[in-house]
Amino acid sequence: AGEENQYIAYVAYPLDLFEEGSVTNLFTSIVGNVFGFKALRAFRLEDLRIPPAYSKTFQGPPHGIQVERDKLNKYGRPLLGCTIKPKLGLFAKNYGRAVYECLRGGLDFTKDDENVNSQPFMRWRDRFFFVAEAIYKSQAETGEIKGHYLNAAAGTCEEMMKRAEYAK
Repeated sequence: AGEENQYIAYVAYPLDLFEEGSVTNLFTSIVGNVFGFKALRAFRLEDLRIPPAYSKTFQGPPHGIQVERDKLNKYGRPLLGCTIKPKLGLFAKNYGRAVYECLRGGLDFTKDDENVNSQPFMRWRDRFFFVAEAIYKSQAETGEIKGHYLNAAAGTCEEMMKRAEYAK
């Protein structure tokens, strides 16, 4: 491959080792088994090929693109969205302002980065209120339906469910 002590390895697993339709099982198996192999000092995954027979077991998102199009009333073109940046460090009011600017500027939706949850400088509920305000304001000004995908992840399943229920 490259250096004298570098090699390319091809690793294959029988499909029976994986639960049908489980992305979690697939990736934890790869990360846990391959990346966890202590004999390797450095490892880089360059390609992952999933057989069509296994891919067909994935049902896709629970709602799908049609539901999102219906919610946003957007058809016949790609949906336009972005992840709010910087992903960390903004106070909730400034985060809401960034959401507003993106939506007012023509995007259909914005989303939280996976690192954004409930930090001391931007608590989840505060972010929720400022993002909701940004959505309502941009909708009023543009006459279009807008959206935001809010990260409801939390330290416990109970708190995550509370956040999801609250956001409904």
